[in-house]
Amino acid sequence: MLRLIWAVSVRTRDLTRRYLPTNVLLDLIRTRRGLKWGIPAMLLAAPYLLAASICTAIIKDGGPGWLNLLVLLFIWNALKFAWIGPISLVLLARARIREAAARRRARRQDEATGQRLSAEASVA
Repeated sequence: MLRLIWAVSVRTRDLTRRYLPTNVLLDLIRTRRGLKWGIPAMLLAAPYLLAASICTAIIKDGGPGWLNLLVLLFIWNALKFAWIGPISLVLLARARIREAAARRRARRQDEATGQRLSAEASVA
């Protein structure tokens, strides 16, 4: 039974990451090229919160109860977009540190091979 639940949850996660627009956008932001768009993407949380507020007002005025599911969905999406900003900043800083370290290693390796080549040329 536990194996079945695990398999269903994995397949559901794969489907949502592949086809739901917010998850696709968040996956694109998490790439190296998309990290710079994390802070502007935080602004997308505001329309989701506005939509949740509108649905809540409709529910209070006697609207259908299924709108509560939309309110939960809107709030969940707003939280996802609100968190992507700080997360993308951390990921961007980490990527830039790794890139700088790789450039330093490459420069040191080039200097070492250049010194070796000049030493070989002076011997010959």
